[in-house]
Amino acid sequence: MTRRPAAALAALALAAVALLTACGPASGPGKAPDDAQVQQMQQKVDAADSAADRADDNAGQDN
Repeated sequence: MTRRPAAALAALALAAVALLTACGPASGPGKAPDDAQVQQMQQKVDAADSAADRADDNAGQDN
């Protein structure tokens, strides 16, 4: 597996973890997420995007 698909896979995995974490027990049916949960989820998505961007940069430098 080359670095670019591996980086994309890693970014996808991080995004999936962020989304699954946001759907934890605190977010039950009929219960809206509070601002802290939304902010935490956004930080995780931003971190996943940043990791994907860094991986793309690194893959571009290696080629």
